[in-house]
Amino acid sequence: MDTQETLKQLLTGIKNGSLDVEQGMERLRDLPFMDMGHTKIDLHRSLRNGFPEVIYGEGKTPEQVGEIFTRMREHVSVLATRVSPEMARHVETVCPEVRYNPLGRTLTCARGEIAYREGEIAIVTAGTSDLPVAEEARETCEMLGSRAWVVSDVGVAGIHRLLDRISDLRKARVIIVVAGMEGALASVIGGLVSQPIVAVPTSVGYGASLGGLSALLGMLTSCASGVTVVNIDNGFGAACAACKINNLFPA
Repeated sequence: MDTQETLKQLLTGIKNGSLDVEQGMERLRDLPFMDMGHTKIDLHRSLRNGFPEVIYGEGKTPEQVGEIFTRMREHVSVLATRVSPEMARHVETVCPEVRYNPLGRTLTCARGEIAYREGEIAIVTAGTSDLPVAEEARETCEMLGSRAWVVSDVGVAGIHRLLDRISDLRKARVIIVVAGMEGALASVIGGLVSQPIVAVPTSVGYGASLGGLSALLGMLTSCASGVTVVNIDNGFGAACAACKINNLFPA
């Protein structure tokens, strides 16, 4: 159940008398944000921008993430990114229903069935080494209500592998392109399809790739028009952008 539905039930309960005003005030107290001391959970974010707050695991302790999960799942479905195996193991002890994706380093806990919108998001990687970022994007898309699927290892070093899947990619509403090295795959796909493209440079590559900077600059200077670029290794941000585009279509 999302925050909007929770508010509807709360107000309906007060209106029909199943909740008194004091009970309503008690429940409303946590709705703007929940102050946990080390963390202030933004429970109204989905009302403002359509998506609930997501936990960025890196830099937090396993105990902090575990406490955030147990409190957030009372209100919304929960997604955490950049989660280490150690952190996942701890959260599983306090929230057994969570699901860990070790490749994408995501931890999820769906609150009921996810209501998927029409339309799908394709996620394309240049190489197998880009899959961790692609999996982060895929898990994020799924948790935000857009079905997503991955086409991996179709980079420009063997362009025939991409051409073999172009007809499939043209069926997607949005395409996320994940590539390291020189980041050329985004430009190539941008010249072959009409869908919006969100490009993700990755830190995959040898020394002169500069930790993804070369791919970032290559994607920013793409000669294919209309390619949007997010930050290095930011599969989460790419998925959020793609889901917002997909949400513009009628349900």
